[in-house]
Amino acid sequence: MGYEVTLLDLTPKLLKIAEKQVRETKVESKVKNVIEGSIEDLSMFEDDSFDAVICLGGALNHLTLKKLRQKAADELIRVAKCNAPIFVSVIGRLAILMNTIVYLWPELKKAPHVWRKYVTTGDYFGGYGFTACHFYIPMEFRAEFEGRARIAEMIGLEGIFSTHSKEYNKVHKMRKYNDILWNAHLRTCTYPSVVEISEHFMMICKKL
Repeated sequence: MGYEVTLLDLTPKLLKIAEKQVRETKVESKVKNVIEGSIEDLSMFEDDSFDAVICLGGALNHLTLKKLRQKAADELIRVAKCNAPIFVSVIGRLAILMNTIVYLWPELKKAPHVWRKYVTTGDYFGGYGFTACHFYIPMEFRAEFEGRARIAEMIGLEGIFSTHSKEYNKVHKMRKYNDILWNAHLRTCTYPSVVEISEHFMMICKKL
């Protein structure tokens, strides 16, 4: 779209993959910086640096302390220019509960108190097949940005097909239903109830 991009990630291996993709897609002239760092400390950037800020893949989830998640949200807002769009996606908590019957998480038998904790508080400290993280509900997600950013939209990324990826992929290969399903998703993905049950949801906001 013509943007000049600064790419930041915590993991050197992923930055190497990104650099390879940048070369393969021949967009080197648009990628100005590739930086190793964490979203709770963007001190290498001045206030009001960027025309848009994108934080996808649930990066906020992997800050297990609430104060660090809030600091990261503040930093994402700080480096955006006034009225710049900010896109942030996270892993949803209720979808974890819904997926229990699909995956039968090992902690259900080994440590049911761990399962109860992360489906009620969102806090999961690892040890059972997934890295430590915090699973969000939309209300707390909004609270981290409200007051400093105007929230334009909340979107359920898997939407009404959340927790049904296997079935959706099977139908998608048939091709004949794709337009109908895509339109159904677009018509419903911003419903608050759909956002809340989606495996991942995204907030679009603008810096005040």
